[in-house]
Amino acid sequence: MLDHSPNSPTLIGGRLSLDFVNELSSSNFSWEGLLGFLLLTRIISSERSTQLLSLPQYDAHSADSLLRKAQRLQESLREAFTALIHKEALSRDWIEPINEVLRITEGHDELLQQNGKWGLEFVAREGGLDWLLAAIARSAAELIAEGPSARLRVCSNPSCGLFFYDNSRTRRRRWCSMSLCGNRHKVAAFSRRHSAGRG
Repeated sequence: MLDHSPNSPTLIGGRLSLDFVNELSSSNFSWEGLLGFLLLTRIISSERSTQLLSLPQYDAHSADSLLRKAQRLQESLREAFTALIHKEALSRDWIEPINEVLRITEGHDELLQQNGKWGLEFVAREGGLDWLLAAIARSAAELIAEGPSARLRVCSNPSCGLFFYDNSRTRRRRWCSMSLCGNRHKVAAFSRRHSAGRG
C-alpha cells in the first residue's frame, strides 16, 4: 500500500487538476507517484491502490499506456494553465489530451459496498484504466472553460511555481500557501528592513 503520512504533500491548488500538475512534476512522474496522487485525492480507494500497485508486473502494457496518457495530460495542463495566467491563446494540442480522457467518461455513479461500508463510485461504461484520469480532465476542462476570468494564479515566490485557484474574497492572493511561501517572504522582508536600519 502507498504511504500518505503527515509528511505527504499538501494539496493547495484548490482544484483537482491544479493539484495534479503541482504534485506530479516531470521529475517524479512514476506509476507509484500517480497511484499516490489518485489515493490522496480519493479517486481510488486504498484497496484499489493496492491492486493497481502490482499492475506493471502482470500487465505492463496497460500500466505504461495509462502512465504515458497521464504524463501527456499533466504536461498539456501545465502549458494550458501557464497560457491562461499570461492571457495567451490555448493551443489545440494542449486541449486534445483533456478531450481524449473526457471521451471515455460515459458511465454512471453507483453505490457499492466494500468492507461493510457503502460508498459512491463511478462505474465507467467501458473497461480500461483511462477512467482514473476522468475527474482530473473534467476539473481541467471546467477551469479552461472559465477562460480569462479564471482565478488561476501561480505563486509569487519565483522559486516555487505552484498553481492555485484564488478563492479569496479580494481575489488578491499571491502565495500558494501562506504557511510556506508567504511566511518565507515576510521573514525575508523583515530581515532586509532590519539589516538596512542597522546599516
